Amino acid sequence: MYHIFQISGEVIKGLGLKTKILITIVFSTLLILSVMLLSFSNNFNNKLFAATINDESETPGRDRLIGGLLTADFDEGSCLSRYHKTFLYRKPSPYKPSEYLVSKLRSYEMLHKRCGPGTKAYKEATKHLSHDENYNASKSDGECRYVVWLADYGLGNRLLTLASVFLYALLTDRIILVDNRKDIGDLLCEPFPGTSWLLPLDFPLMKYADGYHKGYSRCYGTMLENHSINSTSFPPHLYMHNLHDSRDSDKMFFCQKDQSLIDKVPWLIFRANVYFVPSLWFNPTFQTELTKLFPQKETVFHHLGRYLFHHKNQVWDIVTKYYHDHLSKADERLGIQIRVFRDQGGYYQHVMDQVISCTQREKLLPELATQEESKVNISNIPKSKAVLVTSLSPEYSKKLENMFSERANMTGEIIKVYQPSGERYQQTDKKVHDQKALAEMYLLSLTDNIVASSRSTFGYVAYSLGGLKPWLLYLPNDNKAPDPPCVRSTSMEPCFLTPPTHGCEPDAWGTESGKVVPFVRYCEDIWGLKLFDEL
Repeated sequence: MYHIFQISGEVIKGLGLKTKILITIVFSTLLILSVMLLSFSNNFNNKLFAATINDESETPGRDRLIGGLLTADFDEGSCLSRYHKTFLYRKPSPYKPSEYLVSKLRSYEMLHKRCGPGTKAYKEATKHLSHDENYNASKSDGECRYVVWLADYGLGNRLLTLASVFLYALLTDRIILVDNRKDIGDLLCEPFPGTSWLLPLDFPLMKYADGYHKGYSRCYGTMLENHSINSTSFPPHLYMHNLHDSRDSDKMFFCQKDQSLIDKVPWLIFRANVYFVPSLWFNPTFQTELTKLFPQKETVFHHLGRYLFHHKNQVWDIVTKYYHDHLSKADERLGIQIRVFRDQGGYYQHVMDQVISCTQREKLLPELATQEESKVNISNIPKSKAVLVTSLSPEYSKKLENMFSERANMTGEIIKVYQPSGERYQQTDKKVHDQKALAEMYLLSLTDNIVASSRSTFGYVAYSLGGLKPWLLYLPNDNKAPDPPCVRSTSMEPCFLTPPTHGCEPDAWGTESGKVVPFVRYCEDIWGLKLFDEL
């Protein structure tokens, strides 16, 4: 090889100047043509893809704006999932947004554009924002009021609380601003056109973010208990503590008498890890508005999640590739979401037994056949079923895969089991881990039926986005599979896991919170509150 290059070099040296120039021109021309051809090919492919998308979007029954839930004011290429996901992979939802919700969202978008980061109104609103105890918010004449959402706990919790805080903003004419110190900006596209929902990193109160807890002097619940807030004197900001350890004084912020105080405060800082939407219906004023927004009461997260949460292109690539490779060709898709609430996590045989018992009892997966039965029950054209398992532990999917690959089943179905990842332990705030988690929530939402672990916010997001009524796995006791193993939910709404014990009005204080209004009742699988459509 060395001799060849040596000879080539000697040949080139022997060439004349004109010949060398001619060779240089030829090679340069070929290089330019190659680049132009590659660029043309890419443009052609992009246009072909766009044309395919447009053709599919114009297919009858395919509504890219989800009945007006989405605005058409975004560039498609910057966030492919926003419009494409409404007609690729998913069947059209039977749940349509109300005209009142659509109108309210368009009005909110205009308000956010007027008051969002970088505007004159936002700069005016942050001018007096400080810890000055002597400053009275009643002196402020700003036109915009805000609620700041702080990122906390796992991704499932974050998406549920984002939807909760946004709904509260919608009800109270506030602007939602989202804590951008974590990876929300890497996962989700902007939901509002011509503006941003990301809280600027120089926001004055973010330097105190680690100090927001129940003992914080501006915590609403603490101020209420200390009688340090009233209708004539209130601070420029309040901290709203809505975590699993909230007191009644924290949880009852949504009540009418509390809102009359809170409404006068320009800035609210929210920390939450629970889906507190069901409790908002206890406020009679909110309830009237909510009924107009959501005539079908169990559709709150289904609509708000599809409006707010659009995956960044990198996450959407994960979804589309995995769906095409593993799920697209199946006749039916079953989602199984397994979350073990133990320090070690991992694989447990009693959990595996519970999953098998639930799926076979509910006819979601077939029972295994004996050798004689398999000869009788094989159909001429067997149906294919893709089983999508999501869990931190890969052993559950491997056990299922082995179970159906080693023996025939009673229906003759072809069962294929897939699991996109098995990370072993939760790695919140690690970008790649959270991207996988978001992609898998969405993949689960694309299934036809879903089995989900009780108390899992990951599962709540998946089946609510998909408009699916799940089979919920009861929490195991003493390392034994419960009997019955699961229950079919009659609502697709998430469960509020740490609700208040009573309603707002004095005559409701002696009434259990699950009996205050007929459509806010106890969750089927665990203590908590949930929205149901009225029977």
